[in-house]
Parts: sequence; C-alpha cells; structure tokens
Amino acid sequence: MKEALFLLADVWMIFAGYFFGWKFIRRYGNYLLGLEWMVVATSGSNFLLWSLLGASPDSLLYDVAYFFDAFSRSVGITLILVMGLMKATHRYKPSRTVDVGVFAFATAAGLFLRQFHGEDPRVDAAAFAVSTFYVVVNLVTAAFLAYFAKRLWDIGAKWQAVWTGLVTAAATTIAITYDFFPFPFDDANRTIFYTAALATWGTQGFVYFFAYRALHNHNVASAAKTTQEAGASS
Repeated sequence: MKEALFLLADVWMIFAGYFFGWKFIRRYGNYLLGLEWMVVATSGSNFLLWSLLGASPDSLLYDVAYFFDAFSRSVGITLILVMGLMKATHRYKPSRTVDVGVFAFATAAGLFLRQFHGEDPRVDAAAFAVSTFYVVVNLVTAAFLAYFAKRLWDIGAKWQAVWTGLVTAAATTIAITYDFFPFPFDDANRTIFYTAALATWGTQGFVYFFAYRALHNHNVASAAKTTQEAGASS
C-alpha cells in the first residue's frame, strides 16, 4: 500500500508538470514556468523509472535524480519560479537570452550541487552549508509567494490565494524536513517522506497554474477597461 501511494504521488507530479507546463507555454508564452514544470515532470519520470527498475544506488538514473533535485531546489522552484510569476505580478517580460541564461545557470548549479547529496548535513560541513542554502532560498521564495497570494486575495481570487498559501506552507515544510529532520517512523528509502514530497510538488504545479491564470485574466481585464475608458474620454 505504501509503495502504491508513492507511485501514485510520482505519477501525479509527472502529469501536473507536463500538462500544466505545456499550458504555461501554449496559453501564456511563459517559458520560464512551462519549462521548469516540465523539468519537474522529467525528474519525476526518471525517479519513477529508477524505482521500477529496482532502485539501485549504483544506477545512472540515481545520479540523474540527484541532478534534477539540485536543479530545482537551488534555482528552478526558486529563482525561475519567481521570475515566471513576475510576468503576472509585474508584467515582467524576459528576453529569450534571459530564459536561456537562467536555465543554463540552473543546470550549472545542479551539476555542482548534486555532489553533496548523500552526505549527512549533521556531520559534514559542506553538506550542511548546501542544505542550509536550499532552505534559505526556499524561504525567500515563500516570502514572494506570500506576496503573490496577497495579490490574488486583493483581486477577489480568494480560493486561489488560500490554496497558494497552503501549498506553499506544505512545500516549505518539505524543504525544511528534507535534510534536517527525517521522519523517525519512515523506512530506509524514506518512502513516506518522498510520497508527501512528490504529492506536494505536483500540487504546487496544479495550484500555481490556476493562481497565475486568475491574476493574468485580471490583468487583461484591467488593461481592456483602461483602454475602453481612455477611448471614451478622448
């Protein structure tokens, strides 16, 4: 039963990543969020395949999983997420050069930081520094998401604001728990923790898409109203 829930959580994250990632690109031209959502989905696909093939720590898929994990925890679901959401909050329009550059930066960060996975941050100083960095950037991102939720609340999108707050709080709990507070009741593979983490990350993809859509639609309606009023007064 425990393994079935883990696989279900992973499939949910894969679906949410690819489905809503494509929608971000197709509907809003938001490559930052769209591609990052797909990176998360690809990470989940790799994790699923690794699990189904025996979950060997000697597998290449195991190393790839660590790369994707470092990619998103360091830059993807932090800097890239904030920049992507700023398209709705601040009408930010990054150039293709910026899009490519930030993903190149995330790739470099993932390749560098992956080497610290597997070390115990409670006894290894470098692993402790990296784990602390992950928590700090997550907290900074959570602060921006609190602002994002407030913007949603202010425009009347109260359900989207509440769900954004809830899923962000859950993701921050996962981030803090990840390296520093392993569940004492979990098994050696941390099946319960990863089930909760995958389910949370998939739900982030789902919730943030609809929250973004609400703010985007509000911006479009406001711009149309302003144009109409300007036309009527001229």
